[in-house]
Amino acid sequence: MQTVFSTVLPDVPQAAGIWLALLAVAATAVAGLIVRPDRFRSVFGDRISEAAMPSSVELAEEARERARYAQEVGVAAERAATTAERRRAEWLTAEEEVEEAWLAYQAAEEDVRRLAAAAALPLPRTARTPAEYVDRERWLHRAALDAQWRGEITVRQLSDILGHRGWDPRRHPVEQELLLRRLVRDNLLARHEAAREREQAAWRAAELAAAAARSLREEAYTATGPAPEAQSLLSTMDLAGPAAETSRGAATARGGNDGTRETTSVARGRAAVPAY
Repeated sequence: MQTVFSTVLPDVPQAAGIWLALLAVAATAVAGLIVRPDRFRSVFGDRISEAAMPSSVELAEEARERARYAQEVGVAAERAATTAERRRAEWLTAEEEVEEAWLAYQAAEEDVRRLAAAAALPLPRTARTPAEYVDRERWLHRAALDAQWRGEITVRQLSDILGHRGWDPRRHPVEQELLLRRLVRDNLLARHEAAREREQAAWRAAELAAAAARSLREEAYTATGPAPEAQSLLSTMDLAGPAAETSRGAATARGGNDGTRETTSVARGRAAVPAY
C-alpha cells in the first residue's frame, strides 16, 4: 500500500526544477534592469505611453464635445451679460427714485417747519359764522383734493378728510394746512424708505447678476482655449532614476532650451485652469 510520501516524493525534483527556472528568469530580469536600465525603461515606457495616449477617434469626439460645450457656455455668458446690464439699469433707476423721494421729503419737511412757525403766531380773528365754517370746510376739501391729485396722499386718506374722520373742518386754515403738510411729509418719508429698500434689493440683484456674468465669461474663455495636452503615464511615474537626473542636468548645461520649453508647457497648463 502506497503512503502519502511515496506518492509526493517522486514529483519533488520536477517541482524544484521549475522553481529554480523561475528564480533564474527573475534574477536575469533584475540583473538586466541594473546593468541596462535605459533599455528596459525605453521599452516599457513606450508601451505605457502608447496605452495611455487616446486614439484619434477619442480625440475627435473630445474636440466635438469641447466645441459644443464652449458654444453653450458662450451663449449662457451672453445671456448673463444681458441680464447683468438690465439689473444694473434697474438699480440705477431705483437709485434715482431714492434721490427724488429724498428731495421731495426734504421739501415737505421745510414746508412743515415754515407752517409750524406761522402757526406759533397769534391767528387772525374771524367771525365764527356758518358761512365762515363753510369756507373753511371748502378750503380743506380743495387742499386735500389737490394733494391727492399730486400723489402726496392716498385715496383712503382723502376719503377720511372728506368724511371728517379725524379732521375738524371748523379749524383755522393755517392749522388745517399744517396738519395736511405733516401728513404729506409722513407719506413722503415712508415712500423714501420703500424706495431705499427697493434700491438695496436692486443693488443685490445687480451684484449677483454681475458675478454670474463674470463666472460664465471666465468659463467661456477657458472653454474656448486650447485643449490641454495629453500627458503619458511617464510624466507621473518616477522611472528616470539617477541616470535621467544626470542626463537632464547635462542637457540643461548644453543649451537650456529644453528647460524653456518645459516652463512654457507648465505655464500653458496653468492658463487652462479657471480661477474661482
